[in-house]
Amino acid sequence: MSAENKDHYVAPVTKTAVKTDAVVVSGKPASLWRDGWYDLRRRPMFWISLAIIAVILLMAVWPTLFTQTAPNDGCYLENSNGAPAPGHPLGFTFQGCDIFSRIVWGARTSVSVGLISTLISSGLGLIMGAFAGYYGGWVDAVLSRIGDIFFSIPYVLAAVVVMTVYSDFRNVLTLSIAIGGFAWASTARVVRAEILRVRQADFVTASSALGLSRFRTLLAHVIPNALAPLLVLATLALAGAIVAEATLTFLGVGLGGGAAGDVMSWGRDISDAQRTLRIAPMSLIYPSIALTVTVLAFIMLGELIRDALDPKARAQR
Repeated sequence: MSAENKDHYVAPVTKTAVKTDAVVVSGKPASLWRDGWYDLRRRPMFWISLAIIAVILLMAVWPTLFTQTAPNDGCYLENSNGAPAPGHPLGFTFQGCDIFSRIVWGARTSVSVGLISTLISSGLGLIMGAFAGYYGGWVDAVLSRIGDIFFSIPYVLAAVVVMTVYSDFRNVLTLSIAIGGFAWASTARVVRAEILRVRQADFVTASSALGLSRFRTLLAHVIPNALAPLLVLATLALAGAIVAEATLTFLGVGLGGGAAGDVMSWGRDISDAQRTLRIAPMSLIYPSIALTVTVLAFIMLGELIRDALDPKARAQR
């Protein structure tokens, strides 16, 4: 039998559809801020701290929503260290003033000093740290030495000196400048370190290659990508400024003028209440609780934001 007459077996050919995994591409690319917000909104402590801060801010902006009693009106000695009564849920101070009303109105002073001083310290820290980290050389040397000088001065002690010298101008703005003007050095250090990291990125090199000046590159690309640590520091600095205001007022060099002072302050109420601590401790405890809860809320928020904006911290959870 010749090879030409041999039958060859051919296997039947079947067509099989090949399925591949479809890759779903989101319309919004991932970013540090979007990932941070996605992490924050899943954490209950974020909403708790945010709710507390919202109440404090509402008390500062709209105190009459919580109480119709003015803090310095209706201070009668017959109510001295009185127990809670209808319309006065926390009782009365030694001067017969409503404790709850003074706490509500005192939130405005603490929040105002905290916000203004934080804006001052964050603004100065951002400017000094950004220029020092981006331009380097003698600019970095000079600005860093100036920052070291301010860093070596405790800002609470500096604020005591400023408020003592300018005792005739004790108001929210003066106290905020005294605190924020000496508390920016630590912020500048962190911003400088972040600027040093960001300026090595490829988009900075591309910006320079496209002809943008160094200053425009700093404003348009470097600073916006270095704001994450500043946001965390600002939140923590706000809590520190509230504590500093209460401390200075407690020492008698801050705001307020006693029980009948024009400016309400939790630090002043704590200072006045220490005289009657043994017979009426709640006059001291209530404003102390308000101060503690407010500070802890801002610290908690700052810690949560720091963890949310840190990819390594998110990966460990």
